[in-house]
Amino acid sequence: MTANGRTRSTNRAAIAAAVLLLVSVAGSAYAQNFMRSPIGGGPQLSIGPRVNPGIGRAGGNAGGGLDGTVGRMPLHGPATSWTDDGPRSSMPPLRARDAPRFSADCDDGTRQCSGRPVSVNGGGKGAARKGRAGSGGSSRAQDVAATRTVPDELVAEINGALTETQTDALARRHGLSRIASQNIPLLGATIGLFRTAGNRSANAVARDLASDGSVRAVQPNYRYALQDQKPAAGNSDPAQYAQTQLHLPEAHRLARGMNVTIAVIDSGIDAAHPELANTVADTFDALGSKDGPHAHGTAVAGVIAARVRLTGSAPEVRILAIRAFGAAAGGAESTSYVILRSLDYAVAHGAQIVNMSFAGPQDALVARAVAAAAARDVVLVAAAGNAGPKSPPLYPAANPDVIAVSGIDAGERPMAVSNRGSYIALAAPGADLLVPVPDGKYQLMSGTSFSAAFVSGIAALVLERSPALKPAEVRKVLTGTARDLGTPGRDDLFGAGEADALAAVMAATNAPVAATADKPSQPAPEADGNNTSVSRALNEPAPSIASHDSAVNHRAAQ
Repeated sequence: MTANGRTRSTNRAAIAAAVLLLVSVAGSAYAQNFMRSPIGGGPQLSIGPRVNPGIGRAGGNAGGGLDGTVGRMPLHGPATSWTDDGPRSSMPPLRARDAPRFSADCDDGTRQCSGRPVSVNGGGKGAARKGRAGSGGSSRAQDVAATRTVPDELVAEINGALTETQTDALARRHGLSRIASQNIPLLGATIGLFRTAGNRSANAVARDLASDGSVRAVQPNYRYALQDQKPAAGNSDPAQYAQTQLHLPEAHRLARGMNVTIAVIDSGIDAAHPELANTVADTFDALGSKDGPHAHGTAVAGVIAARVRLTGSAPEVRILAIRAFGAAAGGAESTSYVILRSLDYAVAHGAQIVNMSFAGPQDALVARAVAAAAARDVVLVAAAGNAGPKSPPLYPAANPDVIAVSGIDAGERPMAVSNRGSYIALAAPGADLLVPVPDGKYQLMSGTSFSAAFVSGIAALVLERSPALKPAEVRKVLTGTARDLGTPGRDDLFGAGEADALAAVMAATNAPVAATADKPSQPAPEADGNNTSVSRALNEPAPSIASHDSAVNHRAAQ
């Protein structure tokens, strides 16, 4: 070989080595990024515009794709419903914007791969345990496809002008069957729930469905879980320490939640429990199930409104009881589709506050519904989650329009299972609480579910004193009057600190507001065993759906 030939060979070898080095470095950076944030990073395939960029976590999602939505540009004209299920929306459809990104080898519509066990925990029952790097503290090893989404189900925003026959034909064209569909005025959209068939990956089915001109966006039907734990063991003190920590007795001399309606989106509530007598003004079963009352929903409602043996944070509120969680193995669970129906019903029926003591993954459609509710002056409160300190943010708490509440114990220490993060707004008691459960009974329970419920009630006290406050103003009152815990200033454990009901009510009395209240606040009455604030029972028929054989509803009926 000549000298020139040897030189060219050497140069080619050097170039190849450099390319190999660059590939290795890039691969290493991606792996580290994936491990740090289970919902981000990875190979990306642009499918088309996605509705709702930037909703979900602080700073937005300008890159798209973290919520698992396959989107299209919206069709022209307002969305209408063929299901005859209630008022048709006059709102124009929200516009799609940036493109989602999917991993080429992932099936759940996100950039997580279903073959890898990842501890993204929606329920967090039991003590959190250490997970793999970058994952949440989970009570057991979990597979993404089995725990974050309902297998073989997709939720899609479809053209509201389609008839039932046309929607069924749409499903058949893409190898799907329609489970249910409903107009959601809160979104100005019609949402369909579909079941897949065959061995195609969910990602492939979603891409195929999104390519149809009658479809605006497609995503998995995400799972949500209630944020409670098993009853505490040992010699726990059942005294109502939370009332003292939150300064509720003093606050109740000024306000008790009169003329305020809180929607509790949860499992079934026992409205006949003595603690809740004459408190539940309306009920709606978003599952269409036949389940009886459930411990979690009854307990959450009791933390808010108990008034006999126990004292809730707002004992004179009206409760709008919305059943969205049905019985399932390991606890009650719900899905994107059911949560959408529940939020829509809550807003349409006058809820001023919505309590969401549940958690799940980032969800584009639910994030849109949350933002739409906030835009209609509804205060939204959610449990931060029970997945532990290593968990990524859980939703809806991590949505920017939601007041996320972490849990503390009787010593004002953070609960071991409580989520941490920059999205935490406040802390409230959540450990070893005596709460009502069905059949007139009581039980010790723990979880950030109850922390959120306390704050929802305190928000009701604030709104009684100053009904014209907007959600952002209520949030400012609550965080501005919180008692600082931990390191001075705001932190990821406690947010602004522990909620202080008395300070919040006093601040609300003097808070400047943008408009005069439609209904003036009433003086707080003495507790007399009757909730005189319940002045009406809503009897409007529940929105109908085409059918309701979703996997969650199968479990709820068993």
